[in-house]
Amino acid sequence: MRKVIAILILFPVMLQSQTKIAIANRSFEDIPRMGGVNNSRMPISGWTDCGGIRFPNETPPDIHPGNYWSNTTPPSHGNTYLGMVVRDNETYEGIAQRLNGTLKPGKCYKFTIDMAKSANYESRSRVNDKETNYVTPAVFRIWGGNGMCSEKELLGESAPVNHSDWRTYQFKVKPKAEYKYILIEAYYKSPAFVPYCGHILVDNLTDFDEMDCDEVLPPVVNKQGAIVKAEPKDELPPHKKNRVEQSKEKPKTKDQVLTKNEEKPKILEDLDINKIKAGSTIEIKNLYFKADTSAIDKGSYEVLDEVFGFLKNHNKVRIEIGGHTNGLPSHDYCDKLSTARAKAVYDYLVSKGINPERLTYKGYGKRRKIASDATADGRNKNQRVEVKVLSLT
Repeated sequence: MRKVIAILILFPVMLQSQTKIAIANRSFEDIPRMGGVNNSRMPISGWTDCGGIRFPNETPPDIHPGNYWSNTTPPSHGNTYLGMVVRDNETYEGIAQRLNGTLKPGKCYKFTIDMAKSANYESRSRVNDKETNYVTPAVFRIWGGNGMCSEKELLGESAPVNHSDWRTYQFKVKPKAEYKYILIEAYYKSPAFVPYCGHILVDNLTDFDEMDCDEVLPPVVNKQGAIVKAEPKDELPPHKKNRVEQSKEKPKTKDQVLTKNEEKPKILEDLDINKIKAGSTIEIKNLYFKADTSAIDKGSYEVLDEVFGFLKNHNKVRIEIGGHTNGLPSHDYCDKLSTARAKAVYDYLVSKGINPERLTYKGYGKRRKIASDATADGRNKNQRVEVKVLSLT
């Protein structure tokens, strides 16, 4: 009899080869309300509003439906869902919770979430206080961390959500460290960072299911039996579009292929672990932005990937990304543009997998000129982005 009991006790343990990490209130069920209006910062059941920590003067996410902000979208699942916005003053909404288990490094997990964008999401601009329709497509991001609202590692990011119907987005994540908390947020299209007014609607987040890292996720099928593509080709982020375009290029001839003993010439020769020290400053050459914006031109990805590769290979190095402009516009304009461009580079490196705790960014405006603004060549030299080494260990 004792042997039988022992087998019954051990048998269920043998079946637990994979782990499910449950999400509290994964369908965002609560009382519909406009975030911050007549409710102060009433928490969403099971979640913590991270905007209250990062941007204390801004309102929390909205719980729909309730015809708020002219949005009439019905739920995808259950009775309510969440609306999160990004704003033109560089603030954005996100929520977090402590998991009932731990995401393990080297393990792979899958989950899905339903997302959509309303045709109308009317509120006021934070820059000019005018009525604005927050409908520029935003992206969904999920972070892992070890404290509430911690952004330790970017685990996943969607394409810009630009459809009014609910679609199921499927994610496969592989953490690099242990995480007991997750944070989900709306964010601007990256890597080009220009603050704008936009939103995403989210519903029906599934639990985290551990999976074999070699497993290929099957296509998601909607209620009508059609395959749902989480990242339509026409909505890929710019850095992914660039990779797709490169993959379609014609094969190189034999003379064009580098031999094993040859290396592709470096753009940033001074970005060398044997040459730099704390305080070293290196200009990021071949970095191009569209005029008067922080939109990174796709021709810049090669040098940015070089910076990424250096940081990946030397994981103790911490840097500051500094933006600079020429001296013709006003100080206010130059400060905003230089900061936005520095943050665009920061966002690109984070989106590639660099720990944000190793990076800082700052806009210096026109305060640190290196040439005269009297000529076009001098103005071009002043308008630059630099990497400053903060520490090597």
